[in-house]
Amino acid sequence: MTPARVETPLVAEIEALVDGVPGWSPIDELFTLSTLVYATAHLPGDVVEVGSWFGRSAIALGAAVRDTHGLVHCIDPFPTRDDWRQNADGSYSFEVEIEGQRHAGYQEQTVWGAPFEAHLAPVYASQPSVLDGFLANIRSRGLESVVRPHRGTAGTFAAQAGPDFRCRLIFLDGDHGGAAVDDDLRRLLPYLVDGGWICFDDAFSVYEGVDRAIHAHIIDNPAFDVARQMTRKCFAARKRERVS
Repeated sequence: MTPARVETPLVAEIEALVDGVPGWSPIDELFTLSTLVYATAHLPGDVVEVGSWFGRSAIALGAAVRDTHGLVHCIDPFPTRDDWRQNADGSYSFEVEIEGQRHAGYQEQTVWGAPFEAHLAPVYASQPSVLDGFLANIRSRGLESVVRPHRGTAGTFAAQAGPDFRCRLIFLDGDHGGAAVDDDLRRLLPYLVDGGWICFDDAFSVYEGVDRAIHAHIIDNPAFDVARQMTRKCFAARKRERVS
């Protein structure tokens, strides 16, 4: 690490790294994620992110992982514009084909028409391939050695990760429907090491499925000993460390 980086405030570095990267993760959330990577540096395991879009949060996570150890595994179906369809009520959902299998997204918690046209359609107009844009953003920040995309779901990732895989931090920012969040947790929580953290985007805002999952799997779960809304959007919890 260069002296200039050591002397630069972490918030300022994150702001510079994610400048121009499409996405909705605010700087305070990215700062929280970054500090949790540093705070878990003494633990074994990698970092897992569900929902990566063009890599805004992956960049913040990757920069901190580069300073510590491990990899950031970014799980996303990376849908193209043609994968989205408009539903009868005017909202949008998508289906992608990956290795011959169809994977649906935003079926329960759809994306309403106005936000889709205002925020997603313009991005697709300028960058039609989410995965290509993600890879370009990661490369331009020099993080390709520590950030690994996985085009798929938490289920397809778990099938490939193997029983010995471990992670010290999980960030969930994928499909916000209750069933989807439940499935992400069911697939990934077994890999979280004692003392590791899990974070949720858009917690206790307008997504009931996210809130229900947090209560069912985290707040009401004695396996976690710390739980707190960290920023306006980000909720985090620590898995209890076992005392031998």
